Amino acid sequence: MATALITGASTGIGYELTKLFARDHHDVILVARSASKLAQVAEELRRQFGITAMPVPLDLADPSAPQALFEQLQRERVQVDFLVNNAGYGIRGKFATIPLEESVGQIQVNITALTALTRLFLPAMIERRSGRVMNVASTAGFQPGPLMAVYYATKAYVISFSEAIANELQGTGVTVTCLCPGATDTEFQKRAGTENSVLFKKIPPMDAKTVAEDGYRAMMAGKTLVISGLRNRLLAESVRFGPRKLVTAISRKILEQAR
Repeated sequence: MATALITGASTGIGYELTKLFARDHHDVILVARSASKLAQVAEELRRQFGITAMPVPLDLADPSAPQALFEQLQRERVQVDFLVNNAGYGIRGKFATIPLEESVGQIQVNITALTALTRLFLPAMIERRSGRVMNVASTAGFQPGPLMAVYYATKAYVISFSEAIANELQGTGVTVTCLCPGATDTEFQKRAGTENSVLFKKIPPMDAKTVAEDGYRAMMAGKTLVISGLRNRLLAESVRFGPRKLVTAISRKILEQAR
């Protein structure tokens, strides 16, 4: 039985992904900040699917967290066959007014922890010639995002990083998949402060279960990049051809408060 490590596993897309792995009889390691939520999810998965679910309460905003997690699993001789870097967050507002610790925190969780976990678990997968990594980015990564400048930039990194290492890993038996959701109905928008933006008020968000299923299928098929939802795929393609100033202006418009 293979084991999947999923970060941001207590809610939203991460939670839906845990159920997909458990449904297919994979054991799961659940990582998130909330110990109580993780315990509930782990118990639900054990009861419903009869698999081993290991909750690991951990805040990936702590720079020492990825190494601590890796060393814990090594001590317990837990092999990670699937790594899902799903944890991430954003904050809406002008960059110059957002507290510096919030901007740095987004970079730590969305970029640094994701990069560290991938680097820590990848060598063993390569040695076994078997393993799959999923990095959850966003359609935000395809253009600049005024009013969420750092978040959009972090997701651009995740896309570029994932595509590059997917290429490096060709022929190793290990694959990297980058999942790019658009607006999705999760707790993300509450933390980000985007519940009343044009993005969420005027454009119906996708449900987390559908997005998770798209990502899971793509990961198991070894695909490098998947954009969930036809509308999101069309929008992601369209920004490639528009003038950059126009694309940026439109990106800002959808993050402004809906009237």
